Amino acid sequence: MGRALDLDVFSVWTISANLGLIEKYVWAGAHIWRHYDLGCLQEIGNRTCARISVMKDKNHATTSLLKRILVNCSAQAKQYGSCVSSRVPEVERDMCLKEFLLLKSCMQNVEEKLSNMIGEASSSGHSCFSGSNALSHVYIQYPPLRCHIPGSRRLFYDDGNKLILSLTSNQVFSWKTAPYNPYAAPSSDPISEGPVLSIRYSLDLKLLAIQRSSHEIQIWNKETGDTFSQKCRPESESILGFFWTDCPTCDIVFVKTSGLELFSCNAARSLHLVETKKLNISWFIYTHESRLVLLASGMQCKSFTGYQLSSAGIVRLPRFEMVMAKSEANDKPILAAEDVHIITVYGRIYCLQFDRVAMLLHSYRFYRDAVVPQGSLPIYSNRIAVSVVDNILLVHQVEAKVVIIYDIFADSQAPISAPLPLLLRGFSRANAASSQITLRNSGASESKDLSDTEVTIYGEQWNFLVPDLVCDVSNGFLWKINVDLEAISASSSEVPLILEFLQRRKLEADKARHLCLGIVRTIILERNPVPMVSRAIDILLTAYSHAIKTGSYYKRIIAEETSASGASNVSRPSAVVNESIGVDASGKFSRQEPESGTENESYRSDLRTSDSDGSLKMNSQNPDQPIGTTERGYLLEPDAAGAEVLPTGESRSPGPSNNQLNSNASERHQPQVTASAAASPADLYGSVFAPVDEEMGGDGSYLTAILVEFLRSASLEKLKVDPNIYVLMAQILGRDERYAELGLFVMNKIIEPSREVALQLLESGRQNLQIRKLGLGMLRQLSLHHDYVLLLVQDGYYLEALRYARKHQVNTVRPSLFLEAAHSSKDPLHVAVVLRFFLISFLALRAPPITTCTIALLLR
Repeated sequence: MGRALDLDVFSVWTISANLGLIEKYVWAGAHIWRHYDLGCLQEIGNRTCARISVMKDKNHATTSLLKRILVNCSAQAKQYGSCVSSRVPEVERDMCLKEFLLLKSCMQNVEEKLSNMIGEASSSGHSCFSGSNALSHVYIQYPPLRCHIPGSRRLFYDDGNKLILSLTSNQVFSWKTAPYNPYAAPSSDPISEGPVLSIRYSLDLKLLAIQRSSHEIQIWNKETGDTFSQKCRPESESILGFFWTDCPTCDIVFVKTSGLELFSCNAARSLHLVETKKLNISWFIYTHESRLVLLASGMQCKSFTGYQLSSAGIVRLPRFEMVMAKSEANDKPILAAEDVHIITVYGRIYCLQFDRVAMLLHSYRFYRDAVVPQGSLPIYSNRIAVSVVDNILLVHQVEAKVVIIYDIFADSQAPISAPLPLLLRGFSRANAASSQITLRNSGASESKDLSDTEVTIYGEQWNFLVPDLVCDVSNGFLWKINVDLEAISASSSEVPLILEFLQRRKLEADKARHLCLGIVRTIILERNPVPMVSRAIDILLTAYSHAIKTGSYYKRIIAEETSASGASNVSRPSAVVNESIGVDASGKFSRQEPESGTENESYRSDLRTSDSDGSLKMNSQNPDQPIGTTERGYLLEPDAAGAEVLPTGESRSPGPSNNQLNSNASERHQPQVTASAAASPADLYGSVFAPVDEEMGGDGSYLTAILVEFLRSASLEKLKVDPNIYVLMAQILGRDERYAELGLFVMNKIIEPSREVALQLLESGRQNLQIRKLGLGMLRQLSLHHDYVLLLVQDGYYLEALRYARKHQVNTVRPSLFLEAAHSSKDPLHVAVVLRFFLISFLALRAPPITTCTIALLLR
């Protein structure tokens, strides 16, 4: 029933989208032909309703909100069918047959899609979740990391060191999960026999702490082999758990029912009590990513006290209470630890609380001296899980077996896309066999193979780990959760929103950049309104300007050049020469340098000190700041991988001048994300404007208007425009014989002067003398004397070219060109003048010598 339910969710979204399209055709003024089938539209609407009812009846036992959604959609489908048929007589007089057939075909597609989806519902669950062509925005990729050891008792996750741990009776095996490598081999350490409630390595991997019971924690020194224990008073308190920290005052924290105990490890490798924080604790949650521990207390466990223990010190959050709705029986529900999640998104720390009564996911954001509610998200399942991939919040509706995607940075609580199932990709019998061979060759642990195991998505023993891992305990698999940006962008019709979403991506920045360019190219080819295209260009250029100022764009360029340097050693000298003048081997500008390093450094400094909430300003419209941000102080924000990447050599160091905490000191050895999804003006020319010009052709007025909007946006952001864009604009205007506009654009500096533009004006000026004069004037304005003299000679004005060359001391043009031009004029006097000019120049050693063969040829 669970799998049929998730298909129904997808059906609701698909049907709603198609019915919305039908409504658009009817109410947007489409006119229906008088020869219509009056009962056709009503019948299709009723069939749609019946199909939805069939799917609804399959899940008659469920009482979740999804059932109500299906019922509402069923009624809406019948209403649409009746509405369409009732509107037919009113507009039948003016509609053409083509429009009627289009509308009829659109409505029939609804029925066909319903039939296809019902057919898919009868297929096996394995094919649904494993098919590479299935619809999905979130997926796990085969093969997984196999962390099953024969005789292992339990799996643990050490988030401080990003290790997955498997325990046997006398050994602990560990696999590194960051960076994720499914073929990683484990390392092992011996441990003594006994019960294990929790186990974690110290951040330097020299100590291993094992919680043996609720009253004892045992610590083993790997270097010396010594073991010592720390116990509590069993009659008055018990140990709830522990964690290692990079706080300068302590190394390990014990969480007890009576409060926190902070210990440091001295030279003798024994624990020394540093501080005790007394308070009653029912349970706690901690993530090393945020360095934040939340301590629950009270009858309903909804009162919380928080501490952040990072390399900057200890910060105590104010006590706060979470919102919990009352049940119908007026019972007081108790908040469980699995209903509270700490996440780090865009460098900000949030807490998500699942209210099972209200079926809402409440969000709270942490500041140094305040905890501010951020709103609530609807929940459609009694069991949920939370993941964060590339700063994207994934809410897993476990019972419905679908994932809902949110982007907290956007000023909206609406999901990015429709809820779709979590998919297993890349699995096949051949891949499974090759994976087993690779595992045996690498020495990694062998576990159950997927071909011998039933893959159950969202199984009962699936444990979701911070931030983007899921452990299948029953099979010993560790999966990494991925997001399909291409599928998300293809399913969204909100162009500005999806562009802003893609520009904020870091893990797959190159793919995001290409998707953005493809979206802009598509909306231009579809001839969408110019304001829509202008808005899309504004988003890309604003993101590019921000990337330039923060230095993240240059990091991407350096990374690309480093990866390509080994394959381009032969052409490297030419590339270096071209780079010095700002163009690549093809003549296109490959990179743009900042106007001054001082300006960029000052901007970065302002970004760190003036942004009170630490949010990234990647789009022109920032989300609203929470109330009281500037009054209450800075956020508790870690310098995590999801946060903004600083330029090389810069770091956020704690101190009096910077209140933002640094909680990623222990992870600095890991490679940081330095890519940027920003698209430069050169990218827009090469991937958007040039291909669009080739495909559209014909009337260039639409593309010219878009190019003008691009220049406006680039001017606002003070960006240097690729000269090829000016060339393209001049080419389009010349091709359309709009010489008056072209002249105005050049004279008013809308088209900036450059050598490439001047040559294009000369090309377009073959049919218009005024445009050619503008091209020649641009060459003189840019002091391109060689090109100017060469063009004069080619046009037959060789005497004028001689005078210009003598005035500006141009000695780079071959004399033979002048002599050949004079000879072709059949005027001996002109030949003598040119010859005398170069003979004098030769004697003065100011020009290249004239060869004897050239003189003999001319005097023949």
